[in-house]
Amino acid sequence: MKKTTFAIVGTGIVGERIIKQLLQTTGATVVALFDENGKRLQEMTDTYGLYAASSYDEVLSLKPDWVYIGTPPVSHATLSQQAIAQGLNVLCEKPLAHSVEDGLVMAAAATNNSVIQTAMHFPLLYSPAVRHMMKLVDRGAIGKITRVELQAYFPHWPRVWQQNPWIASREQGGFTREVFPHFFQLMYRMFGQLTINSYETIYPEDEALAEIGVLAIGQTESAIPFLLNGVSGIGQQEELSYTVYGAEGVLKLRNWSELSSAQKDSPFEILTSFDSVNSLIEECVLAANGEQALLVSFDEGLEVQKLIDHLLE
Repeated sequence: MKKTTFAIVGTGIVGERIIKQLLQTTGATVVALFDENGKRLQEMTDTYGLYAASSYDEVLSLKPDWVYIGTPPVSHATLSQQAIAQGLNVLCEKPLAHSVEDGLVMAAAATNNSVIQTAMHFPLLYSPAVRHMMKLVDRGAIGKITRVELQAYFPHWPRVWQQNPWIASREQGGFTREVFPHFFQLMYRMFGQLTINSYETIYPEDEALAEIGVLAIGQTESAIPFLLNGVSGIGQQEELSYTVYGAEGVLKLRNWSELSSAQKDSPFEILTSFDSVNSLIEECVLAANGEQALLVSFDEGLEVQKLIDHLLE
């Protein structure tokens, strides 16, 4: 079987993670890297022995099966439209775009070109622990769902490992754009359409900097209430928890991958036995070969974008 080809546009921290995944995936190959930061591009090509494209136009001319876009959100719409116009599948970093308006353009471009596929980089959906959590909820293991909560605590924003020119900015950065979307997408998959009923977003005095706090309440399409609580600049370790409360039990996903469960009058126990699942890259390979694949389309990414814009408007 012909290997599925990928071009990487944006070789930051997450872009490098995608490169590593591709190099470890049978059936996938990297045909080119491109980044406007020439120093970073050279570092990545030297480290992994890959080809450096001289421009985005050259990337498109290579006709890869998938173009991965890992650039700042403000550029997602333009780069995606150009790739889609060339008939190329697009794997886009989250959030989908800089705004709902840009997201609508991206989703429309994908809809109008039926020969291509779009996907979003939401790695939680490809986590064995998360898929196990979804399965338990679906089969009623914790009873009727009564509430969903997301708690996100950051001692630093940007995080120490995540320094770049835009991640701290009110224009493009902040944890509402960078972290919340992962969980919005998961909630959307598990419980359907989400509506935010009330919220408060708190900003620092410096108008150039991103939010420092978010509190919001809302409900799913089946009227399950949810709570969002995010705060940065506090005196503790970073901690993320996504908790689904049921009448008979509770499931908690902590720090991305630790899944635990509790029953009435019993403490939480960490779960460790999960079925293996395909990675996002493996699903993209399936899609490129015309097989059914589990992907998050631009349309679904747009639903997440609407929630982000609501909290940051």
